[in-house]
Amino acid sequence: MDPEDLQRLVTQTMPYGKFKGRLLADLPAHYLAWFAREGFPQGQLGRLLALMHEIDHNNLRSLLDPLRQR
Repeated sequence: MDPEDLQRLVTQTMPYGKFKGRLLADLPAHYLAWFAREGFPQGQLGRLLALMHEIDHNNLRSLLDPLRQR
């Protein structure tokens, strides 16, 4: 994992779909779970969504809070 990926989660927005424009770190759990079941997109976006799913699934969203304050 690239350490910058955590920062990207709190700065990059979802580029399409129902949650277009929402920060990746703020995507709802059910949406991340849907991607986990159906398949993550290719490339950086898919990698970031998979990482956010793991963070959410393990109840670690609070780890991103200090990054939001930068």
